[in-house]
Amino acid sequence: MNLKHPLLPAFFVVVFLFAFINASSQVMNWTQFRGSNLNGIAVTKNVPLKLDSTNIKWKTKIHDEGYSSPVVYDNQIWVTSAKPDGKELYAVCIDFQTGKIIYDIKVFTPDKVEGKHSINTYASPTPCIEKGFVYVHYGSNGTACINTLNGSIVWKRTDFKCKHVQGPASSPVIYKNLLILHFEGVDVRYIVALDKSNGNLIWKTDRPEEPYKALPEIGRKAYITPLIINVKGRDLLISNGSAVCIAYDPSTGKEIWRVVDGAESTIAMPVSEKGILYWYTGFKEDGGKKTTELVAVNPDGKGDITATNIIWKKREELSRNQCLTPVIKDGLIYTVNTRNIMMCIDAATGEEVWSKHVTSNYDASPIYVDGNIWFFSVKGEVLVIKAGRKYEVVAQNQMDSGIWATPAILRNSLIMRTQKYLYRIGRE
Repeated sequence: MNLKHPLLPAFFVVVFLFAFINASSQVMNWTQFRGSNLNGIAVTKNVPLKLDSTNIKWKTKIHDEGYSSPVVYDNQIWVTSAKPDGKELYAVCIDFQTGKIIYDIKVFTPDKVEGKHSINTYASPTPCIEKGFVYVHYGSNGTACINTLNGSIVWKRTDFKCKHVQGPASSPVIYKNLLILHFEGVDVRYIVALDKSNGNLIWKTDRPEEPYKALPEIGRKAYITPLIINVKGRDLLISNGSAVCIAYDPSTGKEIWRVVDGAESTIAMPVSEKGILYWYTGFKEDGGKKTTELVAVNPDGKGDITATNIIWKKREELSRNQCLTPVIKDGLIYTVNTRNIMMCIDAATGEEVWSKHVTSNYDASPIYVDGNIWFFSVKGEVLVIKAGRKYEVVAQNQMDSGIWATPAILRNSLIMRTQKYLYRIGRE
């Protein structure tokens, strides 16, 4: 169902926090989930479309299990991993050029481990990295800063807790001198900002209780990674929890606006382009069917903007929770729902441009690369389609095992994690 509203004024522009960074930064480094700019857009070129032995530079086995995405800075790639029972949590550093393991650090050994969903791992949150330091996060099981020059642990925190129920998944985000973490369980829901140099608490903001009262306890959890955008010169931290999407001041944690749209167990992170903000709600029960809504919102507002700033909604039927985050480029949104329908959606109107049934689930988030959209399935399929208003397959590949981690794409290379290996595939 689409609820059409007038388009935003042309003068209104939303700019990502990292807009001041030269585009070359995402060519050379890939520092957070979905890239240094948190947008799933690679600015490199010449990534090979054929993912076979002619282009595989190396593949390295990563022990145990984890769905965290690779992050890259200079010659280091970092991922996290965990024992299947969650009793040992690791950070692994791999040499970009050779694929050799530089560090394999046991970061935490929790005394008590909460259960998880069968398709999740205890190392699903993606680290973030900058010059000299990598920040690894395992939800309630702990957060740590590691010195990338020598592999030493700079600081640890294990005192932030919530009942994830189905395991951790929210990834940390760097903002200036802060490391921002989401803890959204069935029991408590809050956001913290730590001084990234020492792990000290700078601010902590609880989610409002009122929007969650209508939800069953099991639906109050969320697993989202936030987005930081700039609206008319002001930075906003966009956090779409299970019952309400809230914009916070990332420096203080103060709420700026909210959109109340009660739904359960939100996973996908928000996206933004050309002054409009988009996010998936969690699932809703509608006439006995499980549905979600993709929502488009004008993020320029204060207070409760539910009745005033929603531009359109697109409702979709689900078979399970929506995991992947869509990618948006040049006014088109590319996504796959959990009924295995790949779609291109007009970002201005919410109207479907094209759709195609695919044969697998796609939980890793798609990436835009040099005019193409790359999709990665839990069966190890890598599908590349041409970006645009017509469905056109550019390449199809099959990897050794399933892909849940969103790849990093930079320096003419694809850094891809399957269930068994980490690959570097490239031309150089």
